[in-house]
Amino acid sequence: MKKKSYLRLCFLPLFLMAVALLPACKKDKNVSAPPVIANIRSYVASPNDTVLHNAVAKGQWVVITGQNLQNATQIYFDGVPASFNTALFASNSAVVQIPVIQFSTIDTTKLYTVKYTTTAGSTSFAFKLGPAAPTITAISNVFAAPGDSVYLYGTNLVLVQRFLYGGTQISSFKSSLDGTALGFVMPAATPTDQIMVTAKAGSANFKIVASPTITGVSNENATPGDSVFVYGTYLKNIESLSFAGTPVTSFKSSADGSSVRFVLPALTKSGPVSVTTKFGAAATVYNVNDVATGRISDWEWGGNFNWQWWGGSYYTNGSPDFPGNSTQYMVLKTGVLSAGEGNTYSSYAIRMGAAQWVPSSNMNDPVDNWAFKFEVNVSKPWNGGTIDILSGIDNSPIARWEPWQKTATITAPYTTNGWITVTIPLSSFRKADPTLGEGKGAPIAKIADLLTASGNSTCLVYIHNYGTSDTATGFYAAFDNFRVVKIK
Repeated sequence: MKKKSYLRLCFLPLFLMAVALLPACKKDKNVSAPPVIANIRSYVASPNDTVLHNAVAKGQWVVITGQNLQNATQIYFDGVPASFNTALFASNSAVVQIPVIQFSTIDTTKLYTVKYTTTAGSTSFAFKLGPAAPTITAISNVFAAPGDSVYLYGTNLVLVQRFLYGGTQISSFKSSLDGTALGFVMPAATPTDQIMVTAKAGSANFKIVASPTITGVSNENATPGDSVFVYGTYLKNIESLSFAGTPVTSFKSSADGSSVRFVLPALTKSGPVSVTTKFGAAATVYNVNDVATGRISDWEWGGNFNWQWWGGSYYTNGSPDFPGNSTQYMVLKTGVLSAGEGNTYSSYAIRMGAAQWVPSSNMNDPVDNWAFKFEVNVSKPWNGGTIDILSGIDNSPIARWEPWQKTATITAPYTTNGWITVTIPLSSFRKADPTLGEGKGAPIAKIADLLTASGNSTCLVYIHNYGTSDTATGFYAAFDNFRVVKIK
């Protein structure tokens, strides 16, 4: 009996080991099988958990389905490793987030593939994962010279296969890391105005547009022989330029196309400023060499003198301090102003009688369509004190001109290089604010907020120190040709 029991005890561990090995061997058989990917599905719940054949990489979650997926060690999308949590895995599925992919830096031989590796092996699966189709929104410099560096701006400017700029094929280019820019060298010839970028995800077409605009003129009533600047955008590759209807044959554009400079020729009439480039044409709505249209006062005996003969200013002409203007004009001169000094009378103001600011038929026009204009010559440095412009209606909104104020806290002495034209849109006239002060409140909503119902009002221009200390300088300047002109 003892012998028999002993034998039973000896064989029991062997039996248990054999039993234990049976499932272990079966499990090892599963572990040794490599992964198989059947498809990739949307993680979004039914009915949207459909099989995906392609996707735009944007960090979305997907479900990889197949076999032997539970022991993953590495998962790559387009060669980029994904982070994952194996708690979300089963033998026939794995929930994974697509990683952030910079398509400008990936190994393109691994594009459109998913590689899945487990402890038992790996597999690759074809899956069209990429960026969205490219877009083009802007060009850094359409006027770049051949050989200059230029950038296209947009989105998904990666995996570019073909690039045509102005009809010329660009063979060398480089995408930014985030795909928002495509750098290249401006070619020598651009026979068309079209850009085409063909990438893996699609194509984008863009028209090279650089239509010129005119935003201002340095002196609308300059004297022949004076230097004049026309300001705007895309003022390059100019084919023709005219000032007051007179052709200007010699001119020079700034490097960035924001201005064009010329010497004013002799003029015979009034007219707009117009410019034509290879991309289009632009012209001012208003005339230059014109002091009669919208005139409030020009202080000419044969024009509209319109001065009330008091207020601190005086009229003159031919002063050596204000060369370049042979007509009569007003001079306003003050010393240093103490805090709060300056008003509409005494020695601080130019006072004018009633005049037609805006024709009565245009009183319902948008406020931005009209502007208060004048020529001015600030011959000595000016820093501190504000030129206020107001009409004669009660509680008139005020436009403040203070070009020495560079920012809220920074000022710099201001002078002009001779006579210039200042343009102040009527939308710059503002009501008083109880905290911020005169001309700092809400802008006028309609022209009737500034003028009488007929559009006819008086005009006051005066200097006032809104600061809490003395101004850094006095004020000495000449004014001419107060007028209100339609600008749009």
